[in-house]
Amino acid sequence: MAQQERARRTRAAIVEAAAAEFSRRGYAAASVNTILEGSNATKGAMYFHFQSKDDLARAVLSAALDEYVVITERWNASTLHPFAVIRGIISDIAGGFQNNVIVRAEFRLIVEPEFYSEVQSGGGRVWGSAGYELARRAEEMGDLRPEFGAAKFIRVLAASLAGQRYMADLVSDSRDLRVMFEESLEVVLYAMASERWLEEWKVTGWEKSDSEIAESASDLPV
Repeated sequence: MAQQERARRTRAAIVEAAAAEFSRRGYAAASVNTILEGSNATKGAMYFHFQSKDDLARAVLSAALDEYVVITERWNASTLHPFAVIRGIISDIAGGFQNNVIVRAEFRLIVEPEFYSEVQSGGGRVWGSAGYELARRAEEMGDLRPEFGAAKFIRVLAASLAGQRYMADLVSDSRDLRVMFEESLEVVLYAMASERWLEEWKVTGWEKSDSEIAESASDLPV
């Protein structure tokens, strides 16, 4: 049992070190030796768990997928309005980009040619599917303008969030990424939410969801 626990910890340390290297340098430039140094593992231990750098990268992507599942499942249990739940999900994702090396590495890997196909099965699909179901609920409640629909709402929002993430890196913006993601959500809502919902939201804001977001953020790994 102790040996199995040591093996589990070694594997986790290698995955985390690989994520740190991939997030800094990308896949092609990532150094296996740097990953070994960061994990304090031997080369033999690494090749016991992973056959190649490609295996390492896919282990990082799998670990990131687990993170997205945790985020979406936690927020799907909320009783808040669907738009507020979407806000909570993207707030946690922003926190992951800032505080979780696994999430940062996933974002870097999926934009590289070797992993383009992972976009369809990775973290974006998990939160995008959850976001679509939430937007569909809002549509059924009459809070999403019918000329847009749930699919267009979440597609435009996802594109805007990706752009904000790239711009944050490009211009070395030190602002809280949560604020930038919320900007994207609010612009999309101003364009696509119903007038009735917008009028109420202009009065109440996100007051009801702030406490849940704060509580959720305190649980995020650093």
